[in-house]
Amino acid sequence: MKIAIKGAHLLDPKNNVDEIGNIYIENGIVIGKSSRKTQDVKIDASGLYLIPGLVDIHSHFREPGKEDAETIESGSRAALKGGYTTVCVMPNTEPPIDNEGVARFIKEKAIENKKCRIFPVGTITKGREGRELSEMGHLYEAGCVAFSDDGNCVMNPAVLRRALEYSLFLEVPIIEHPEDMLLSKNGQINEGIISTKLGLKGIPDISEASIVARDILLSKFTEGRLHLAHISSEESVSIIKYGKSKSIRVTAEVTPHHLLLTEEEVLSFDTNKKMKPPLRTKSDRDALQKALKEGIIDSVATDHAPHPDYEKELEYSLAPFGVIGLETAFSALYTKLILPGTLSFKQLILCMTDKPAQILALPVGEIKKGGTADFTLLDLGSEWEVDPDNFESKSKNSPFIGWKLKGVIKATIVNGFLPYREGEFLREEK
Repeated sequence: MKIAIKGAHLLDPKNNVDEIGNIYIENGIVIGKSSRKTQDVKIDASGLYLIPGLVDIHSHFREPGKEDAETIESGSRAALKGGYTTVCVMPNTEPPIDNEGVARFIKEKAIENKKCRIFPVGTITKGREGRELSEMGHLYEAGCVAFSDDGNCVMNPAVLRRALEYSLFLEVPIIEHPEDMLLSKNGQINEGIISTKLGLKGIPDISEASIVARDILLSKFTEGRLHLAHISSEESVSIIKYGKSKSIRVTAEVTPHHLLLTEEEVLSFDTNKKMKPPLRTKSDRDALQKALKEGIIDSVATDHAPHPDYEKELEYSLAPFGVIGLETAFSALYTKLILPGTLSFKQLILCMTDKPAQILALPVGEIKKGGTADFTLLDLGSEWEVDPDNFESKSKNSPFIGWKLKGVIKATIVNGFLPYREGEFLREEK
């Protein structure tokens, strides 16, 4: 397919692209800013921004095993509508991604759907049980781009040490879910004044920070690559800053909900505000925003965690942890961080495109001649309201329902194909 995008504001901070111009695409590759060839599709992008396709390195599509919550098909649609062209799916499926068969199943389903790029993350340990390492080499050969027991922390430091050492041979990171599960056991929300007021067992920030410290020291000892998922506390930020100051091979991510919300949201007992790690204090939230701005935290990840209504409608202590985020991430952050001036637009684009791509060595996240044609087309002036009836995700558990947000995704381009445009999903011609 040949696509011409004309008159867009091209923005790629990695390559210092910031100009009004044209992009011509042929067979999935950027061929340049001009072309004499006849185009199959012409897009007038006047007044719109063209950025590298958004990259999410932490998401849950639930297939196989929990297709009532999400499928690869529905998750891909949610990703495209939110501007994401690349998504890495976590291994806490049923069965988990601890063998080649499940990894290949996910890759094949993604190819069959012909929507966004999907990369599986394999388990660190068999069954995510934290005892015996999975067959990491075989999982890597089957297409896994990292290893994680996400949802569970690898509590045994000797096991994590071996995982970090083994991953050195594959040159891929270990993605840790930093939570001391003995300290957080039975916890529901952040431990503090509000947990006491509501009579709910708290999850202390030290349950995260203690594992962050342990794992950074293990990364230093092994020289293995460590990536820390969904950082939520000021204490963790200070430890990550220390690790980076010592040139330890550590990177970290933060979610939109931890960047924008605080523990006060749970006063309404809204289970769409229940996630793990929990929403924490205003001081924690402000520290996360500052850490993202200063590069202590490297990237934004959605931790898109769908749950059906019948689960989220349970009383607070019984409802599962997790919220969806693919369809709202960009607009929520643009509205609440960029427009007020907390973060620059270029910083946000880097944290949602090139930086996550670099963490997992994915061949996406930039605009350049000869590069992969994965792009997102944005209308920054338009406003929309978060309405669960309009979600593409099979689940509706968003913490941002009712919010009015700026920034509408007009189109997503994946490998030179246009699977989403103006609210419509298109199927690639065979």
